[in-house]
Formats: sequence, structure tokens, C-alpha cells
Amino acid sequence: MGDERWKHDGVRVITGDRLDSNTAQTPGMFRQAAINHARVGAQKIWAGTVSIEPNAKTGVHHHGALESVIYVVSGRARMRWGERLEFVAEAGPGDFIYVPPYVPHQEINADPAHPLQCVLVRSDNEAVVVNIADVDPVEEPEAVYWVDAIHKHPHA
Repeated sequence: MGDERWKHDGVRVITGDRLDSNTAQTPGMFRQAAINHARVGAQKIWAGTVSIEPNAKTGVHHHGALESVIYVVSGRARMRWGERLEFVAEAGPGDFIYVPPYVPHQEINADPAHPLQCVLVRSDNEAVVVNIADVDPVEEPEAVYWVDAIHKHPHA
């Protein structure tokens, strides 16, 4: 006879059609929770999806003390961040984006024809979203590239 203790408290599958939109939202994007404390009893992580319409940009926000990881499923993500959104980088399908705690940022769908679809993971079981209304963004953000011994600067 098998051990029954993991039957309902073990692995959980949350199907894509059962996501919960009753989560913190930011103007310009649509978040849906898949994994959180309320849904599955998660203690240390939150996971879900986000969709941004073509050519749309979100309001400026940060996620408090939480770390965030964004995985781009489809579309083209343009991230702007900083006190005046003075930095910018882009990511495409298969790319991961890391957002440290308290960093003001804005997601932009850089594709004029297709929605941007991403998976989000955060380092706590509840979604923390602090929307910021009083940012004076720079008009031309400074591009930031991942440059190291393997990745050369694109203008070099």
C-alpha cells in the first residue's frame, strides 16, 4: 500500500486555462498567477504570466524587496529602468530578464504587431507591486549591453 500523504500535498499541476487574474496589476500589462500561497500553499515563490499588447508600455513600478525573473515566451521585450528610466535593454524569445529588488522599471512591447508573452517568477509567495506615478522619464534612455569576455559590445 502506497503512502497517501503526498496525494494532495505533493506535486501540483496548474493548467494554463486555470490561471488567476486576481493579482496585483500595473497599467498596460495583464498578470495572471499560477503559483502562490493562496493557490498551492507556496512558501517562498510566486509564478505566473504577463501579457503586453503590441506597442504598449506599462506604468513604472517596482516589486519591493522581491527579486523577479522574466522569461520571454514570445514577442520582443524592451526593459527600461532607473530613477528616470535612463537605461534600456531588449530581450526576445528564450531570454531571461532579472529585476533586482526596488529597481523602478517599465516593460515595453517592442513589437508593433504581436503581443509580448512572458512567464514571471518572484522570490516570495505573494505578488508585491508598487506602482510609481511621479517618474519624469528621460526621452532617450541609455542602452545597456551585457559585455564580458564572451559577449563583446555591439559597437566594438
